[in-house]
Amino acid sequence: MTPTALVVDYGGVLTNELRDCLDAFCAAEGIDPVHYAEAMTAWLGPEAVAGNPAELLERGDLSEAEFEHALAARLHTRDGRPLVASGLLTRMFAGTRHEPVMVSVVRRARAAGIRTALLSNSWSMSVYDRASWSEMFDVIVISGEVGMRKPDADIYLHTARLLGVAPGACVFVDDLAVNVRGAVAAGMVGVHHESAVGTVAELAAVFGASWPADPLRGV
Repeated sequence: MTPTALVVDYGGVLTNELRDCLDAFCAAEGIDPVHYAEAMTAWLGPEAVAGNPAELLERGDLSEAEFEHALAARLHTRDGRPLVASGLLTRMFAGTRHEPVMVSVVRRARAAGIRTALLSNSWSMSVYDRASWSEMFDVIVISGEVGMRKPDADIYLHTARLLGVAPGACVFVDDLAVNVRGAVAAGMVGVHHESAVGTVAELAAVFGASWPADPLRGV
């Protein structure tokens, strides 16, 4: 099936790497990055228990304030001090900034007639800069707003339905391999985003003649 739709993640694809934000957060808060990674693995890793705070937050079943208290209770600084829960997510994603190359790629893909969608697992709604989204996307799917989350099949299928295309006509781009695998399992073509140059080259190969000849022009 020839792809006709491009579906992209937000954090780490249309923004700088989340690792950069989280490293800066740990440094500012005095948290050992290994300690932080262990906490996240317990909630988001392959052996995560269903119904944990991260999953509930992404599904919209836990408020940001409730999640901040749960995360603050799990983390501590290098010298054993507790974290301030209020505003924790804002501080965590304070270093988020747009990735102009990938933003331009999505704009040019849509201008070339490719259907576009944003598909993001939500942690902090305030991190999203929605001002230009109407010019970039035909469809916007935020996990906490639809009660579904990646990598579960239902959210990929929901996105394809909103786009009005079959899952096999969608190419999905995400910086997390687990989410790419989820998209492939749901029938989409998956692209693991590791660099803008690599992703653009792979998209050109997948879309073929329908891909814009100059997706990086003006960057």
